[in-house]
Amino acid sequence: MTEQKISRFVALDVFRGLTVAFMIIVNTPGNYTKVFAPFDHAFWHGFTAADLVFPSFLFVVGAAISFVIKKWDTQSTSKVVLKILKRTAIIFVLGYILMYPYSIMMKPHVYGIFPAFSQTRIMGVLQRIALAYGIVSLMFYFFKPRTIAWTSIAILILYWPVLAFLGSGPDPLTMQTNAVLKLDMWLLGAGHLWVGDGYPFDPEGILSTIPALVTVISGVFVGKYVQSNGRTYEGLAKLFMVGFACFVVAYFWDFSFPINKKLWTSSFVLHTTGLNCMLLSVVIYLLDFRQMNLGVYFFQVFGRNPLFLYMLSMFGALLLMMIPFQGTSLQGWLYENVFSYAGEYLGSFLYAIVFMLINWLVGYILDRKKIYIKV
Repeated sequence: MTEQKISRFVALDVFRGLTVAFMIIVNTPGNYTKVFAPFDHAFWHGFTAADLVFPSFLFVVGAAISFVIKKWDTQSTSKVVLKILKRTAIIFVLGYILMYPYSIMMKPHVYGIFPAFSQTRIMGVLQRIALAYGIVSLMFYFFKPRTIAWTSIAILILYWPVLAFLGSGPDPLTMQTNAVLKLDMWLLGAGHLWVGDGYPFDPEGILSTIPALVTVISGVFVGKYVQSNGRTYEGLAKLFMVGFACFVVAYFWDFSFPINKKLWTSSFVLHTTGLNCMLLSVVIYLLDFRQMNLGVYFFQVFGRNPLFLYMLSMFGALLLMMIPFQGTSLQGWLYENVFSYAGEYLGSFLYAIVFMLINWLVGYILDRKKIYIKV
């Protein structure tokens, strides 16, 4: 734990807080079968508001990297690399620990109470965040921005034929025939994959983590741009137009290379990057140009301890699902006996809102005490 010592860009803090708050709402409905369509992920091809959450989180991870790049110039190479690798390892291990009990819940007939390592999921949300943070940080430390930009373009273009030709069957982009699954099955095996959709397939697979790097890279470039040009109308307009251009390219690319979060397709990268650029532009405009500060502090609370509050929400949700209570879980009992009176879908949504507010309260207490938990 450490006190906050660096000056933050308020709009990025708020944008990060918006992302974390929405992520908690999406991840913790009262009933996972009673979810309003915008808050439920697309099953395969397609896009919903919920699908913007994870790429937005990676986007702000990149924006955060843009603030520490200048500090690296005053430190030795060994110190910088060690710090990056240490943080990567810690976040990855925390992600695995978080996935351990979720793995038990997904296949209790296989796992039992204490599953063997061979039957636990290795990848996950935090694991992808860790790998993306580590790789992108090292890229920006050792390579020039122009090289990284061209590498990003190459990744997006090459990922298309990789999925098209390395998949199997007449359609190489189905859940059971795609190249992401084939690589994960070869390197990890079915026992280490997510089975939340009823079939072994990891939406945070190894191959699909490569285009996810571009999402983080875009956040770094946007973060650097905002720091130098984000406080002028011209700079803000350019950011919005770049976002809109990405959005348009993604729209047309979707016809041949579908927008798909679970495969993290190149069209999905451009689609979500475009949306994030436009949304960030709107947030900056409202805060810095229109001086609309209503609700700013609420989201800053989430934005100042994002990783900790995300993990707290996941562990909290898991605890509520695992605690038995009157023939069901505590979560199930609360939904059925409290929130469902508002309606099945509205009650499930209200449960998520209340759960998010409880996590916010923890963040508020930490912020009032000037405690900012970093890895």
